[in-house]
Amino acid sequence: MQPNANVFAELGKYIQSLQSHHKKVLIACYSQGSRDRMKVMMGEGGAGTPHPVDTWYQANRLKDAQVGVIILHLEHGFISDDVAVITEQDILGDRLARKSGKRKRADNFLKEVGALAVGDLVVHVDHGVGRFEGLETLKAGGLLHDCLKITYAGGDRLFVPVENIDLLTRFGHSDGNTELDKLGGAGWQARKARVKKDLMVMAEGLLAIAAERLLSEAEILDIDHGHYNEFVSRFPYQETEDQLRAIEDTLVDLKSGKPMDRLVCGDVGFGKTEVALRAAYVAAQSGSQVVVVAPTTLLARQHFKNFQTRFAEMGLRVEQLSRLVTSKESKVVKDGLKDGSVRVVVGTHAILAKDITFANLGLVIVDEEQRFGVKQKERLKELKSHVHVLTLTATPIPRTLQLALTGVRDMSLIATPPVDRLAIRTFVMPFDPMVVREAILREHYRGGQSFYVCPRIKDMEDLEQQLKELVPEVKAISAHGQMTPTELEDRMNAFYDGQYGILLATNIIESGLDIPAANTIIIHRADMFGLSQLYQIRGRVGRSKVRAYAYLTYPPNMILTEDAQKRLEIFETLDSLGAGFQLASHDLDIRGAGNLLGDAQSGHIKEVGIELYQQMLEDAVSASRAGGAFDKKSVTDHEWSPTLNLGMSVLIPEKYITDLGIRMSLYRRLGDLTSDEDIDSFAAEMVDRFGTMPEEVENLLEIVRIKMYCKRAGVLQLDAGPKGAIIRFFNDTPPQPEKFFAWISERPSTVKIRPDHKLVILRSWDSVKDRVKGARDIARDLARLN
Repeated sequence: MQPNANVFAELGKYIQSLQSHHKKVLIACYSQGSRDRMKVMMGEGGAGTPHPVDTWYQANRLKDAQVGVIILHLEHGFISDDVAVITEQDILGDRLARKSGKRKRADNFLKEVGALAVGDLVVHVDHGVGRFEGLETLKAGGLLHDCLKITYAGGDRLFVPVENIDLLTRFGHSDGNTELDKLGGAGWQARKARVKKDLMVMAEGLLAIAAERLLSEAEILDIDHGHYNEFVSRFPYQETEDQLRAIEDTLVDLKSGKPMDRLVCGDVGFGKTEVALRAAYVAAQSGSQVVVVAPTTLLARQHFKNFQTRFAEMGLRVEQLSRLVTSKESKVVKDGLKDGSVRVVVGTHAILAKDITFANLGLVIVDEEQRFGVKQKERLKELKSHVHVLTLTATPIPRTLQLALTGVRDMSLIATPPVDRLAIRTFVMPFDPMVVREAILREHYRGGQSFYVCPRIKDMEDLEQQLKELVPEVKAISAHGQMTPTELEDRMNAFYDGQYGILLATNIIESGLDIPAANTIIIHRADMFGLSQLYQIRGRVGRSKVRAYAYLTYPPNMILTEDAQKRLEIFETLDSLGAGFQLASHDLDIRGAGNLLGDAQSGHIKEVGIELYQQMLEDAVSASRAGGAFDKKSVTDHEWSPTLNLGMSVLIPEKYITDLGIRMSLYRRLGDLTSDEDIDSFAAEMVDRFGTMPEEVENLLEIVRIKMYCKRAGVLQLDAGPKGAIIRFFNDTPPQPEKFFAWISERPSTVKIRPDHKLVILRSWDSVKDRVKGARDIARDLARLN
């Protein structure tokens, strides 16, 4: 494939050859947005502008030299005696409107979660911490331009054009004591330099850990597809795209010969266990032993039953080790692990005991890592150096999240809910006995069961009595961690079998219990739980196709602490499917990440804000990885943004999208687009969601495209007018001087360099359209020199 080949020029030639054989040519697109974009792309790319048609009758009336473009859901085209249909997938390799969303990078989640709201603290890369006061449309010379208004200490204001939104990052959670910087003051640059220096030390430490892992070897785990496909066929559901990708990533890691360290992050009930099952099967069939570690006895029991069922008749021995196993059975399992006859063992941290030896341990699967204590994590680390490790989590603890975001640890995201899954309706409210009665009875009368969760064992007796009086129609049973293993097992089984309608329990039900019939949950004294705990507890319901309900209650006359109130407010907003990652991001925001190499809380986030800290850490890791110092060059990407002035209105008008929040999130997404495909996909999505784009939005997309080329070309400023353009390079130096001067020498009459190092390009651009196309072509030419 030629890297600089013009797909549309080739398409034009292909269309001509089809027409020379007397075939009518139709381009098939998936949506109105894709069709509008395809017209523009073909027209500008040299394939000729196609004519929109909606029916076969209209297509038949096209003249011989005309090409039609139609909305038709076809993946691939076809050629018949008199018609040739070419699809957008045939031309581009993928559907236009799906491209940007298909592979969301994990770090973009932080930006999506943190949409800017008026009053938020933001960080400008050059000027420091200010307060975002909203969008303001500035008018100059009859042209309109949307800008973000930022206020600084002393009331100074800064207006940032929307296309330069990438210079701004969210500061994150503020405790109210954060001071605004002074516009033009030296304090910010000094703070940033200090953080940069510290981050370089941290990055080197992180990479030393990662390098040590890369240098060590692990067993190559791979099996023939026949056996594997037989195992896969036992999965009763349709895999989601994300799930398949996570499985593929994991299997590639297992056969790489290097120890895997992958975090699979997916919401409760999104199919993480299936990723673990398939990895375990491949490892076990390859002759290795697999350990599955769960934080609670109940979750270990559930995993054991899952693994036992799926591995039945596969000739592989699956056992469990936990409080639920007698000492006699436990000894048999330990002997089996030692002689290699036990291939898969599931259990709690008891598996990590020093007296357990393995014949050939190949894979460790850790479920909900954040629930383990420091000692257990240290023991896991000891195991990790030479075996493959797969970690499953719905709400990764901030440090784990940050390690994955900086690329030191691999991460797979399962963000797509299973088919037919409905979001859980969540209510945060003062305790009201009538609402509780109604909720439990509604669940009971639709044939379901309810959980009633309370934070302390000592409150359970009173609550059990209260429930008997409140809902005498429904039988309740209680369960907590101080019961004997046998009693706990019996009670859980009785509830699972439907003998009771309410399970009154402590947070022992928090991790991974799967009871599809239970679809209402009432959380007593919700203010006493952490965000991650609340999320896990709520995840016990809503695991089938039935709508689930969660009621978070607190005492009616109680004044909540500020943190508890914030937790509950955030939790109420996390009602979409797949919100676990958002929750970890909020947590990262509220608590900070902690120092990645130790347990000291890091103050860096307080200095520069969460998002810029993230970017700087990534830069430090990249610079360290490249073996260079964290110098000016290694951080330039986040620290400058091209400024363009083409003399046209640039904004998303309020009459096109009235909701300010949506406009802001679209502006933020625009700042992340890095390729022509991304921009064309974004444009198609805009048309599909909001209708035909007005001229100002078309201008905005063109500005974003030209800015992207300018960034690649090292162009800091581009001003264009009727007589041409003036260009200034970043640091007044083109990135590739030799190629640049050769490019100039080919255009002696139209390109000049001034004494102030600015490039002057002489052209005659009478209309704005000519100016935009000219500026885009020049920026693209300069970008290709690099």
